[in-house]
Amino acid sequence: MTRERTSGLATEVRFLKGVGPKGAALLEKIGLRTVEDVLWHLPRRYEDRRDAPQIMLLRPGRSSTVIGKLEIVRSRGIGRGRVIVEALVSDETGEIVLCFFNQPWVGRQLEKYTGQRVVAYGSVKEGYRRRLELHGVEWEPAEDDVDAFARIVPVYALSEGVPQRLVRAAAAAAVGQFGNDVPDPLPHTFRKQHGLPLSSEALTELHHPTSDEARIRARRRFAFEEFLYLQIALQVRRQEIKQEVGISFPIRSLGKSRASAGTLFEPETGSPLSEEVAALFPFELTEAQNRVIQHVWRDMEAAAPMNRLVQGDVGSGKTAVAAAAMLAAVRCGWQAAMMAPTEILAEQHYFNLKKVFDPRGIPVVLLAGKLGARDRKSALAKAENGEGRILVGTHALIQEGVKFHSLGLIVIDEQHRFGVAQRMALRQKGETLPDVLVMTATPIPRSFTMTMYGDLDVSVLDELPPGRSPVTTYWRRPGDRSKVYSQVEELLATGAQAYFVCPMISENEKIQAQAAEDLHYRLSTGVFAHRKVGLLHGQMKAQEKEAVMEAFRAGETAILVATVVIEVGVDVPNASVMVVEDANRFGLAQLHQLRGRVGRGARRSFCILISEGTSDDVVERMQTLVDTTDGFVIAEKDLRLRGPGDLMGTQQHGLLTFQVADLVKDAILLEEAREAARLLVANGELDRPEWAMVVERTRARRGDEALVTVS
Repeated sequence: MTRERTSGLATEVRFLKGVGPKGAALLEKIGLRTVEDVLWHLPRRYEDRRDAPQIMLLRPGRSSTVIGKLEIVRSRGIGRGRVIVEALVSDETGEIVLCFFNQPWVGRQLEKYTGQRVVAYGSVKEGYRRRLELHGVEWEPAEDDVDAFARIVPVYALSEGVPQRLVRAAAAAAVGQFGNDVPDPLPHTFRKQHGLPLSSEALTELHHPTSDEARIRARRRFAFEEFLYLQIALQVRRQEIKQEVGISFPIRSLGKSRASAGTLFEPETGSPLSEEVAALFPFELTEAQNRVIQHVWRDMEAAAPMNRLVQGDVGSGKTAVAAAAMLAAVRCGWQAAMMAPTEILAEQHYFNLKKVFDPRGIPVVLLAGKLGARDRKSALAKAENGEGRILVGTHALIQEGVKFHSLGLIVIDEQHRFGVAQRMALRQKGETLPDVLVMTATPIPRSFTMTMYGDLDVSVLDELPPGRSPVTTYWRRPGDRSKVYSQVEELLATGAQAYFVCPMISENEKIQAQAAEDLHYRLSTGVFAHRKVGLLHGQMKAQEKEAVMEAFRAGETAILVATVVIEVGVDVPNASVMVVEDANRFGLAQLHQLRGRVGRGARRSFCILISEGTSDDVVERMQTLVDTTDGFVIAEKDLRLRGPGDLMGTQQHGLLTFQVADLVKDAILLEEAREAARLLVANGELDRPEWAMVVERTRARRGDEALVTVS
């Protein structure tokens, strides 16, 4: 948290009691130079030392406080220059050995207290001949204040050579001498309304807890505050977007009169757009699809630019929603552009959209890196002169030299694969601010949606189209491979097709390719030598990838061995078997995406996860996929197992960096902060003087002066 320095908080740490110049030099190693730095260096966890049972009641595997008489201290070598100090402590019920590894100086300190009572805290373990040992020990003479030792003790993040005792002493002195100097940015009435203690009181409680309840209340205070800054920034951004002037698409008038002058492609007279959308597809749209299409069209009719996220599980029909939006834009005289994260996905969208729009006389143009010079020049010309009404591509769409005639709508697929700068670059291609529709087939936990996409309106496709074949998932051990292959062969004999997916064992694409090539060789020369086995990975040239995919789509290839390049967007209805090798190397959400490549046709479909059960985490992930096909349930489980940083990677890390708040533990608190921020922005509360510090901290939290502007 960025804070304003006052004279007291700017005091150098060397002036704190118990620190001095030598201590200050050590504290500087972890970035603690001033009192303010120390106050906001919050504990990462706590040790509860209040319970000090008799030694006979201690149990291995638990951390505990021990009080007893120090009987003997001895040091002995344990090889390679290492030493262990052992101190025998006893009470009237038994004995325990305090163990200190490679800390010979501790032995000299302990010897001074032989025959006296000491108090120690550490992890209880069972040692040689079942003797009790205490490891990771912190100790003090019991002549000191035992109550001060046997309490809830903060544990701070450190670096090598910086002792916990020093940081604790500095924090205690900072709280005692300067705690009351900490300003509170939240007005009194707001704090009272949400049950939040003063900032100074909460800081004191975090550094020197008086009870679990008080410490939890203090932590809640700062978690709420962090969420509040983020949510204010997002709410202000939403408000700014609503105030921007974009394109007001005359959608409702399309069925009543001809479109505006200059429209290259007009609907048939008297044909409502909704009827035309219904005729686009050889299937009936679900209620969820129709509901979301209405959300999108309502946004497009408004003067403010649309900024909507459509979430849907695998196979929920997001492409149909996108097609309805693009049709509306084209019928109103504008171009639409669709950006996908990979060439394979862009080509898949291109072919699917051509099937939909070619019969209606709406040209669809592909703009991707694979194009030759002549085709690229033609595609660029069609984008610029308006002949291309729908443009589909990868990041090639935002490259310099790409110009649009009348870009009115941007559809971004697999939104999380793109950074903010890439999305903004495409949006700036329009002379007037285009509407933006972003889509993801990766279900996002609600807490993520409120942080990463809080400035977007959100629609959820919560219904699968009829006719989708349910996918049955099995978890098999590596020893069952031959049986799995025999079962796959039985299905192939009925005319089905299968995917075999290799794990992402490295960020290095070449290593992925080698793994895929190895599996392809083993399958094509071994158990499936009589079948045509294809190979697809990221190191192949674009033309090679397309040839492989076309052969698989056409049914010429029975098995496709691939890396995660097929994770999203590949649609082959006849493929009904997915075998994932070394499935433990994948995340839950990624496995769910891979599973979504099958079950897209009428055949009964299967996903087989081959993995060792080497840890509780692996067992839980595999069993989750066996038990449910609900992507949102899986996403929440993935968030709990892996945490926000691992789940979304570094691309959006700025939005997920919290010092105190936790998206998993504090989901309900996030909801409360979001609603509070919404009311503050909607009611103009941030214009009032008492909110000035919150506005400043919101700007600092987001690192963007222009993000929060209060008139």
